Amino acid sequence: MKNFLIAKSRRIRSTPYTSRIEKQGVTAYTSYNHMLLPASFGSLEDSYHHLKQHVQVWDVAGERQVEITGKDSAKLVQLMTCRDLSKSKDGRCYYCPIIDDQAGLINDPVILRHNEEKWWISIADSDVILFAKGLAIGNKFEVKIIEPNVDIMAVQGPKSFKLMEKIFGKKITEMKFFGFDYFEFAGAKHLIARSGWSKQGGYEIYVEDTKSGLTLYDKLFELGKEFDVKPGCPNLIERIESALLSYGNDMNNNDNPLECGLDKYVNLDTDINFLGKEKLKEVRKKGITRKLMGVIVDAKEINVSKSIDLINDKNSKIGELRSGAYSPHFKKVIGIAMLDKHHWEVSQTFKISINDSTFEGKVCDLPFI
Repeated sequence: MKNFLIAKSRRIRSTPYTSRIEKQGVTAYTSYNHMLLPASFGSLEDSYHHLKQHVQVWDVAGERQVEITGKDSAKLVQLMTCRDLSKSKDGRCYYCPIIDDQAGLINDPVILRHNEEKWWISIADSDVILFAKGLAIGNKFEVKIIEPNVDIMAVQGPKSFKLMEKIFGKKITEMKFFGFDYFEFAGAKHLIARSGWSKQGGYEIYVEDTKSGLTLYDKLFELGKEFDVKPGCPNLIERIESALLSYGNDMNNNDNPLECGLDKYVNLDTDINFLGKEKLKEVRKKGITRKLMGVIVDAKEINVSKSIDLINDKNSKIGELRSGAYSPHFKKVIGIAMLDKHHWEVSQTFKISINDSTFEGKVCDLPFI
């Protein structure tokens, strides 16, 4: 497969960190919420090993915020998600599937509750702001909906805690997972959450003051030398091993949360009102007919740019591989697949075609690690 450049334009925006990461050796981009998202800094495997041992700073400004404020903001946010937020607390993050009237996934963001009348929806790759505006208009909610000037950088890896402590002090290491607070640096306050799209631990810094944020970016690399800090990005291998689902890859608007294993974020037996609730009740009553599962394939490489069919010994399709990568840990290709009912049992075997060659595989539970 040939590699092509992504042309920068007003439709695909650069980030405040773009000039820095290009000097630091970014080798590929993808697009995410109409922005450039670094996709690699050389070897995927080298970055994987480094992330699991040291610390990386990521430009994830493409993880945009939908800010909802006003008297009816809590009503609107709850209408959008099947997770019960009635007991949510200020200063906390919540992973929340957003669904439409047919229970199809719109997005799977992390929602930050600032207070009862101010929420940030930290979105995956889809235009949630348009969905929110449509619901607000249709329900005549008194809210204001904007995309604020917030550009996230993530500090990820086991040594992220020591690096962040050097800058912000002991208090930041005492923050609970999915908690957030404001910390001052270079004349500005930055919202920092203990979160991130890896299972290696770390933080996400929601930069609103660009000048201060760029100074902080440079400071992280200056003080991080002793921890072997490097630039990085969400790592395909690590996120599949950890079963961190990717909207647009592993799931989309044709899938519902129950098919995607998100049952614990679906609250159907409470009094909350959300779009698609009756449809999800119907799905639960009938039972799902397909399910996201893990797969392990006896192969050494794979490139999943589109879904790949999984075939059983009767030459019938039993599902499709949606994401995959070679895992140095398992020394095989691992992936996330949507499997049809009666074929999602653990150890179910299948065949898959990769680069005109056929390989054997088997179904397994998620997460891999």
